[in-house]
Amino acid sequence: MNTYLSRAAVAAIVVAFGSEAMATEWNVSLWGKRRAFTEHVEKLAELVSEKTDGEFTLNISYGGLSKNRENLDGISIGAFEMAQFCAGYHRDKNPSITVLELPFLGVTSLEQEVALSMAVYAHPATAEDLGRWNARLLMPSPLPQYNIVGVGEAPSSLADFEGLSVRATGGIGAAMEAVGAVPTSMSATEVRQAMDSGVVKAVSFAPHAHMSFGTIENGTWWTTNLNPGTVNCPVVVNTDALDSLSDAHRDALLGSVDEALDHYIANYNGATMDAWGPALDARGIAKVTFSDDEIAAFKEAAAAPAASAWIERNTKAGLPAQELYDLVTGMIASGN
Repeated sequence: MNTYLSRAAVAAIVVAFGSEAMATEWNVSLWGKRRAFTEHVEKLAELVSEKTDGEFTLNISYGGLSKNRENLDGISIGAFEMAQFCAGYHRDKNPSITVLELPFLGVTSLEQEVALSMAVYAHPATAEDLGRWNARLLMPSPLPQYNIVGVGEAPSSLADFEGLSVRATGGIGAAMEAVGAVPTSMSATEVRQAMDSGVVKAVSFAPHAHMSFGTIENGTWWTTNLNPGTVNCPVVVNTDALDSLSDAHRDALLGSVDEALDHYIANYNGATMDAWGPALDARGIAKVTFSDDEIAAFKEAAAAPAASAWIERNTKAGLPAQELYDLVTGMIASGN
């Protein structure tokens, strides 16, 4: 028995197969849970899907694809197409962007943090640095200045940090070491257990992370104005995956970055910071504020030595370290 398909049926089959062929799914490796720190990635997924009528989707995984310290390695081998990581987790793998983690740079807003990050990301040396991992920097995860939540007796002066074990990565760790603290580098997901067991007595985080990872559940004090710096945690994509996208899908992805970052900043400056003060007050956490003279002395002890050491180390490693440092400090000095 011969069976003939109508032209309409044949057309429907062609359209169906064509749509399937055009569909693109990317896996995205994050960690922890959805929080202020990941809102730009969540917004990006929403925008990309909308702009492509669902043909391009970002499947976001919170810890199911990789450990957070191994996300850059996963990108390098194409285990997933997009990931977030923090430079301080493995500074030797991404030395160029650690310039943004130097202490006391003087960054005053999330908007400024974005501008600085994007300028460093666009530098040819940075692109080459991350290119070793088959990675392209897509967007930062801008964070405000870090402060410390701790347990036990609250410090009354910077001298009280002598010998205190503090979770602090990157330049913040160097700053804490300058006042006699003992910095320990660990990922955010390890912090609560380390704090509960006494491995660390204090934790340096941005406000959202103090709330998300539970340091305020057993913390007894926090510093209001240390503001030693922040960390740089970019979102990257696998270069091969990006190059293989259709023009329309690539435009949808890259063209959504600014809107995703705007959403992130509005959420952080709004809902996140609105929740921070009440969260501390509800738990009776004491506020520790240092004098202007102590903060000035802290900056003097930490900023210049850390910058000099960073420039020397990375110049020897082949980076135009002074040029990257001048780019960042020049933009800050000019108010950009």
